[in-house]
Amino acid sequence: MADPLTLMAVHAHPDDECLGTGGALARYSEEGIRTILVTATRGEEGEVVAADMDPDEVRPKLGDVRLEELRCACETLGVDTSYVLGYRDSGMADTPANQHPECFAQADLYEATGRLVELIRQTRPQVITCYNEYGGYGHPDHIQVNRTTVAAFHAAGDPAQYPGIGPAPWQPQKLYYTCYPRSYIVMRYEVMRAMGDDTPLDRPDFDPNRVGTPDEEITTRINVRSYIQRKVAALRCHRTQVAPDWWYFRISPEVLQDQFNEEMFIRMVSHVPSKMPETDLFAGLR
Repeated sequence: MADPLTLMAVHAHPDDECLGTGGALARYSEEGIRTILVTATRGEEGEVVAADMDPDEVRPKLGDVRLEELRCACETLGVDTSYVLGYRDSGMADTPANQHPECFAQADLYEATGRLVELIRQTRPQVITCYNEYGGYGHPDHIQVNRTTVAAFHAAGDPAQYPGIGPAPWQPQKLYYTCYPRSYIVMRYEVMRAMGDDTPLDRPDFDPNRVGTPDEEITTRINVRSYIQRKVAALRCHRTQVAPDWWYFRISPEVLQDQFNEEMFIRMVSHVPSKMPETDLFAGLR
């Protein structure tokens, strides 16, 4: 019996799953593809922006609160199975939390990779997504997600690596990086400015050629137009992190569906032939 088509999305903190892959997770789940979410940390270093929450009261238990928010988001997106690797949130770059001995940024790469190898061998995904080598925007945990996922992608199918870890070796077929094209970021700023928000567009030193991913590097665009509202609802689950007046929530459904209806990826590895540009992470697999 053939293994079911399976997508594994690897992220750093609760709420990250919504931003770059929320629409894709919802779409593929509805199409009958098994969806697996792996989150490296519990997000202990996040903010508490919900007006009805006392930050001093919530912060000591923020990791537990954010796991509940993650469960809400996964249910909303239709994620089949969610795993947490169990590391501590490393916080933003150049903060004291980076030095916590239990944080993800301080984790031994071999050991962290082994945790993910075990999950890959258990769940047998054909497609895996993660961030690029810069972690998208330089967050230490996002960078570590890239290092760990890339290493695990190549190690999971090699019986000589991590022997005895998990079931039989399993080689995923495709690896993608999530990304935001430059045109998307500029469009987002333009929409925000039209709503009266301050944006980098108003700075004289702003250079659109220094933000995001060059559009020509995008290999794969996934249409998530029909799943935008589920993505919005999943983001609303993360009440500690996303304020109710966040710009994304103030955009009309029509604008969201017309202008923010794609999630973009760069295909880094494919062991199956498929023509580019792609419109399906499973191109060549179905």
